[in-house]
Parts: sequence; structure tokens; C-alpha cells
Amino acid sequence: VQLVESGGGEVEAGGSLRLSCAASGFRFDDYTIGWLRQAPGNEREVVSGIASRPGTTYYADSVKGRFTISRDNAKKTVYLQMNSLKPEDTAIYYCAVFYRGVEPDLTSDYVAWWGQGTQVTVSS
Repeated sequence: VQLVESGGGEVEAGGSLRLSCAASGFRFDDYTIGWLRQAPGNEREVVSGIASRPGTTYYADSVKGRFTISRDNAKKTVYLQMNSLKPEDTAIYYCAVFYRGVEPDLTSDYVAWWGQGTQVTVSS
């Protein structure tokens, strides 16, 4: 299994970034895929997830209305559009595949496979 993230970087507060996660090595259509993040000194937290069918989405309260998750099953890619970024969004963002059947209880304990992570830094 490979999960390759891209799109991280540094942006000023109020700006936008789009993360991508290209997946391979498993039946992409069968799994809920999401993004978790970890800031220094904090535990890893679920930011968002998207099921394959019917595409139900999940968001942490802290990002609702600012982040949008989507997936392209043909390209085996998941995206996270992040708008109105805040300094507190600064973290390493990880793409993750959840074990089947855990929805809507998405937590880091239920991650089957992890990406390597991509740094997002939001300056004030």
C-alpha cells in the first residue's frame, strides 16, 4: 500500500492550500479515506474523512465550513481543499485509510494505512 501526499507548504493566515493523496496497492473504492494532522506537542487528530459509497463526508468541528474533502475514484486520489487557513491549522497532515465499517467513528486508532505526511505552516 502506498499513500503519497502532496500540496503542503507555507501560507499566510486567510490563505488556501490543496492537499492531494495518491493511493495504490489496495481496492480504493472499498475504503473510507481521510486526513489527520499532528501539531507539535499534540496528539494526532482526525480532520476529515470521505466514504466511497455514497461519498459521505466527515469533518472536525474546527475545520467545518473551511475545509472540503473530495475523492476521485478513477484517479485513486483524495483531496483536501483548505480555505481561510489559521495559524492553529499548522501541523503535519497525514493521508490515512480507515478500517472498513468504523464509520462514523473515525479516529487514529482505526487507521489501517498511513501516508508519510506533508507539512502545512500558516503564518500570522
